[in-house]
Amino acid sequence: QVQLVESGGGLVQPGGSLRLSCAASKSFFSINAMGWYRQAPGKQRESVAIIRSDSATVFADSVKGRFTISRDNAKNTMYLQMNSLKPEDTAVYYCNVRGRTSLLGNLNDYWGQGTQVTVSS
Repeated sequence: QVQLVESGGGLVQPGGSLRLSCAASKSFFSINAMGWYRQAPGKQRESVAIIRSDSATVFADSVKGRFTISRDNAKNTMYLQMNSLKPEDTAVYYCNVRGRTSLLGNLNDYWGQGTQVTVSS
């Protein structure tokens, strides 16, 4: 099993920026997809930004033009740059990797512990 550790959440004013990081304890053998999800109280978890296996990116309509997803394979780390933040972005943000940790391993979803992002004036 791989552990994903998130950092970078916090309180920010509307219009501000935050960068979230997700570091894996070890590298994956293969990755089908990776990305960021968020969940507000009383709401379902939703996808925010995804990197597909072909390196294409997919963003939720609500964050297009404001958020950027990236990765640093050498550091086993994924990032979510969030700009022009809105109160509606307030949620717990989770990083996710769908992949295998060995050649013969099952395809699994790995999740970070979540980090709180609060956008408020």
